[in-house]
Amino acid sequence: MSNADLIFEFPEIKTSRIILRAFLISDAEPVKLLLDDKAVAATTLNIPHPYTLEDARTWIEKHNQQFEKRASLVFAICKRSDLTLIGAIELHLFTRHNNAMIGYWIGRDHWNQGFCTEAVKVLISYSFETMNLNKIYASVSTINPASKRVLEKASMVHEGHREQHIKKWGAFYDTDDFGLVRSHYFDLVKNGEY
Repeated sequence: MSNADLIFEFPEIKTSRIILRAFLISDAEPVKLLLDDKAVAATTLNIPHPYTLEDARTWIEKHNQQFEKRASLVFAICKRSDLTLIGAIELHLFTRHNNAMIGYWIGRDHWNQGFCTEAVKVLISYSFETMNLNKIYASVSTINPASKRVLEKASMVHEGHREQHIKKWGAFYDTDDFGLVRSHYFDLVKNGEY
């Protein structure tokens, strides 16, 4: 059993530049504004376009249910300097296997500033050091090279390629799979690489 089963309150995680916190229903408007950008929706599998305020509210309301079931933790990514919401990051938990799939998105105005990599790295650390998970993994579309770079910068290892594995807006796309296991993470920490 992982420590994921022992977390009763939703955590808040801070770095020097960002805060990962629970979403609030009051975040619906900024979420709608960030996700109603076709360029952002195009980088993800499950975000529709156009994206409505009702979509945002429904999505946020599901988070507590998923957390209570220990199925996922969905964090708002906020800039620490002014608390602006800039994106989201999720751990979809598979407690039976003591692992989690990580997914994320960032609003276009905040691309290429290192926020996503910082969020992924701190959540990976939290997953291994606090939740005692054994593996974190992710799958990215090959048409989203920026997301692939985020995973590589977070020391995740390329584990495979799947041809025409996902369908988005009527077209099929390849995906690349990445993962990081607990023992490799702690080797990176020991060697000062994380």
